[in-house]
Amino acid sequence: MRRTDFNYDLPTELIAQHPEPERSASRLLHIDSATGRWFDRQFVDFPALLKPDDLLVFNDTRVIPARVFGVKPSGGRVEIMLERILSGNRILAHVHASKALRADVPVLLADGVTAHFITRHDDLFELELSTEPLAFFMAQGALPLPPYITRTVEAEDTERYQTVFSRELGAVAAPTAGLHFDQAMLARIRDMGVRSAFVTLHVGAGTFQPLRVDELDQHRMHAEVVQVSAEVCAAVAETRARGGRVIAVGTTVVRSLETAAASGVLQPCHSETRLFIRPGYDFKVVDALLTNFHLPESTLLMLVSAFGGYDTMMAAYRHAVAARYRFFSYGDAMFIEPAMRNRTESAHEV
Repeated sequence: MRRTDFNYDLPTELIAQHPEPERSASRLLHIDSATGRWFDRQFVDFPALLKPDDLLVFNDTRVIPARVFGVKPSGGRVEIMLERILSGNRILAHVHASKALRADVPVLLADGVTAHFITRHDDLFELELSTEPLAFFMAQGALPLPPYITRTVEAEDTERYQTVFSRELGAVAAPTAGLHFDQAMLARIRDMGVRSAFVTLHVGAGTFQPLRVDELDQHRMHAEVVQVSAEVCAAVAETRARGGRVIAVGTTVVRSLETAAASGVLQPCHSETRLFIRPGYDFKVVDALLTNFHLPESTLLMLVSAFGGYDTMMAAYRHAVAARYRFFSYGDAMFIEPAMRNRTESAHEV
């Protein structure tokens, strides 16, 4: 398939610039891929679509205030957007500057901190700071809202661009499907007997990067750090034994679980993933998916098209546009229940 197969027309006014007043106040498009039908619901209806033996898997990553600004000794401004913290005081970052960085010219940051250019890794810059990076970004960084949110960061974003269950610092973008859950919704689901588990995938800024090739087979995914624990693997196995479903809350959870099952057996992992899921992919773990609406021609739209079926998902997106759903990070949600797939039991052994 080609990149342009995943294009759709989206009026800019449907791109949500602010969150709803309440987390669970968004709309929910329910997709039944087995029949190709969809249903317009509210997110507060989501618990009614669950069964007591189901397992919801969330991404517990927490967004770092990842954007800082500095200057060269010449006065030239430099924007540094953290991608990942490496060992020691080194980081990977996206850098915007009027002229290329040089190893012998430091970037002057707040509080007397400096950043020195080390090398390039494709689009990313390896820099070394003169202080511990995480503490510096936590103290001096600004929250990195996605590029399609065109306003400046406001006070509400500090809370609303984090999930209520976030705890593992390391992301530079929120796992947005989880933004719809408040504590009351989580309590309702828990009281139903639905269990929860948590993986960690630190979402990188590469999630917003467009494909630069036409043929999907030529695309190389950006790397992200993922952790799936033995406890999560055991929870999946117990869910299978009860006849329940493994429901991923977000595409990052899909990529985490499917990375951990790459060998055919779900097992603990702590590694980088470059897993690119597109139509034709054989899902090994995930039975249903809660997600937001994704950018045209994006790898995330390709993932949901693989999960729910290309024709069904593209038709559902056209319906969402016509029905004036709100799109992207602060937008509405979609719950995809695909046709049942044949899976080998070994894919769920621990």
